[in-house]
Amino acid sequence: MSKKSNRKKERFLNSLPENLIENSLQNFENKINFNFSFFDKTQGQDFKDWTKKQLAELLEKLKYYSKETIEYWKKQRAGQKSSTVLAVYGKFPGRSDFNHPKHIPLDVEWARFRLEGDSRVIGFVIKKEECQRHNICPDTFYVVFLDNTHDFYKSK
Repeated sequence: MSKKSNRKKERFLNSLPENLIENSLQNFENKINFNFSFFDKTQGQDFKDWTKKQLAELLEKLKYYSKETIEYWKKQRAGQKSSTVLAVYGKFPGRSDFNHPKHIPLDVEWARFRLEGDSRVIGFVIKKEECQRHNICPDTFYVVFLDNTHDFYKSK
């Protein structure tokens, strides 16, 4: 007797992934993560203030940035002069239209990601030594503000 072909079963079996995590580690190691648990909508803009196009561009950029490490983006040039995609300022800037939110620890390193034009995602990173000491993922960018008008770090 010949076995009858079950196309539905075959299609389902062919659609299942074949890789295991251990075979895909290069896709997980050292990639930047974006964490929104410290997001502050009282300064800058809230998500609802951005247009659908701006939000789509934001998500596309975050997806794109997620393919590399924090160190990689610190070195990538963008815009004019010697600006980079990711700038880590360290302390909260003195010349800013924003205030340091009370819910953000003092000893974080403030940073920003460039988006399109004057748009920025403002947040912080934690030093690797602190991450190791407290068992925190060192490749995380904690998003605090959306800054569509470049008001967080006044350059002029």
